[in-house]
Amino acid sequence: MTNSIAEIKDAEVIFITGSNTTENHPVIGAQVRQALKKGAKLIVADPREIPLAKDADVYLKIKPGTSIALSNAMIHVILEESLEAKEYIANNTEGFDKLQEVVKKYTPEYAAEICGVDAETIREASRLYASTVKASILYCMGITQHHNGTESVMSLSNLALVTGNLGRESSGVNPLRGQNNVQGACDMGALPNVFTGYQSVTNPDIVAKFEKAWGVKLSDKPGLTIPDAVHGAEHGDVKVLYVFGENPMVSDPDTAHVKKALEKTFLVVQDLFLTETAELADVVFPAAAFAEKDGTFANTERRIQRVRKAINPPGEAKADWEIFTELMNRLGYEANYSSAEDIFNEIRTVTPQYAGITYNRIEKEGIQWPCPTEDHPGTKFLHVGKPARGAGLFVPVEFEESPELSSDEYPLVMTTGRVLYQYHTTTMTAKTDGINQMAPGHYIEMNSKLATAKGIQDGDMVKVTSRRGSITTKAIVTDIVDENVVFIPFHWTEGANVLTNGEVLDKYCKIPGLKVTGVKVEKLA
Repeated sequence: MTNSIAEIKDAEVIFITGSNTTENHPVIGAQVRQALKKGAKLIVADPREIPLAKDADVYLKIKPGTSIALSNAMIHVILEESLEAKEYIANNTEGFDKLQEVVKKYTPEYAAEICGVDAETIREASRLYASTVKASILYCMGITQHHNGTESVMSLSNLALVTGNLGRESSGVNPLRGQNNVQGACDMGALPNVFTGYQSVTNPDIVAKFEKAWGVKLSDKPGLTIPDAVHGAEHGDVKVLYVFGENPMVSDPDTAHVKKALEKTFLVVQDLFLTETAELADVVFPAAAFAEKDGTFANTERRIQRVRKAINPPGEAKADWEIFTELMNRLGYEANYSSAEDIFNEIRTVTPQYAGITYNRIEKEGIQWPCPTEDHPGTKFLHVGKPARGAGLFVPVEFEESPELSSDEYPLVMTTGRVLYQYHTTTMTAKTDGINQMAPGHYIEMNSKLATAKGIQDGDMVKVTSRRGSITTKAIVTDIVDENVVFIPFHWTEGANVLTNGEVLDKYCKIPGLKVTGVKVEKLA
């Protein structure tokens, strides 16, 4: 997040898109509701009529995958009605002329056809968002998990820049992370093209710095993304997969493809429980839970927080860092860490954003990076004065429909998401009887008109088929989705991700288009 969670409640306008915030991020959802009680205005753009849509001043029930067209149309209206932040654009940005040229054709009427919403509603949203410099954008995987997810984020960045909603309190572009410590994992270089702190593996000076710190020769070539690794495994190019705290047999697209790939490798899984992925493993390392180890997490607002061991791990389970340390030593690399704090102190020496953070400083309260020195208070919000790169870069992007929607055989658009009661692939939550009573398994939400046309009633069992396979699930008839859109939560095995596409990937970061899948639905006898 460019800004902080606590700032949300003081925003004057909140634009939520691609995020079912109250169900997927309840703490942040509570901040949104506090802001509304204080008089904030709310814009929601989502294919489903999520709970916050009922509180929205403007609700846009857009078709899945059309957010770029919506953002471009909002910018079109803002420029057409001279609502842009002219001084901010002149002094703090570059590439504005190119943006103007691209958004010319995205009139509200043009975008309304693409998005499936009313043109005047787009105008209302545009005017409302541009009415203040305390407008906060909140988004999640409904924006990113598309074949053009990176460009969807760029379009939101363009919207913030054109109104000057960056570098100010209660504004910004704020991605809500999908799991605990996703931010921390990325900070630590759990991405194929960077070391810790987003330092590029292709920069010779950076490579030399880490070679000196770690005493080994390092590659200057980016590694594989998860889809690349799975694809490589299926074709025999990847021989070993080490899966750590992840359950791709449920969370990754095209389950049959994932299973085939994992079965062709020597598979190592490090996890708390014997997940669907761990059941396929050649070796399983039992890992300790969060309350069974010391360390730090970095949350969605870039805040580094202490985690303290409360109880001993059961059986042979060990803290992740202990497993990695023992493995490194057995493989011939001498690792002499004696505590999680030792590792954190090494992180500080090679990661500029973390340099000023110590265990003592975060004993009682976490600190937000960047924090370059030990007398620095941390950074509440980013891009103060000027964007961090010197000038905010407008990156004009065009809307492109997902190739998943090119078949008459699969005329419906399936989108996926989460429910309040289950967490990710249910590895932990499904072990609780009370939770399973509230959310026992997957289902399909379908519009009443679609259900009537197919002779389906609420509670009927239906067959849902895509190009990848079929599942059987229970129908929930509801008008929170449009007639040609269906929704299936992804938490359960043999659920939504049996159907999703793992081949069509974002050209920048290789994320799959999980939120748009062409399907057909049939009633079962």
